Amino acid sequence: MNIRKIHHVAYRCMDAKQTVEWYQKHLNMGFVLAIAEDAVPSTKAPDPYMHIFLDAGGGNVLAFFELPNAPAMGRDPNTPEWVQHIALEVDTVAELETTKARLEAEGIGVIGPTDHTLFKSIYFFDPNGHRLELAANTATPEMLKKLDEVKWDMLNEWAQTRRAPRHAAWMHEKEFSATG
Repeated sequence: MNIRKIHHVAYRCMDAKQTVEWYQKHLNMGFVLAIAEDAVPSTKAPDPYMHIFLDAGGGNVLAFFELPNAPAMGRDPNTPEWVQHIALEVDTVAELETTKARLEAEGIGVIGPTDHTLFKSIYFFDPNGHRLELAANTATPEMLKKLDEVKWDMLNEWAQTRRAPRHAAWMHEKEFSATG
């Protein structure tokens, strides 16, 4: 078996129409498809829902379920809100900065740009409370090669110690040299 791509990623929303309109307005995502059922196809349980699909570019689809009969939405209280997020790629840092200004002008709080060495990103929340990240790649081929060479060493050390390995400490040094 070979995985071709992610078909879609699905999250819950409070209001399907509001969600479609928000993603269209703020992230220019196209509305692809809506499916509504009175029962869950896989389990046959009676539970009406609206399932919406949005074009996240490059053949990627972001989907949401509105579940009117389910308890109110929540999030995992044991996981920090910065961990669970949807990261979407944009073309340039300039586009990232323009989007930040546009979102803030609409009253949406934005954190960043944050420099992650390999990319810069901004963070904000959608109307359902999902944290979103927009990222613009800034990595050089040399940076990516260096990280590729140590990925297994880092993972294996982490698995043994549960402490951050220093194999890629160069990413956080002020004076980075792609050759050093």
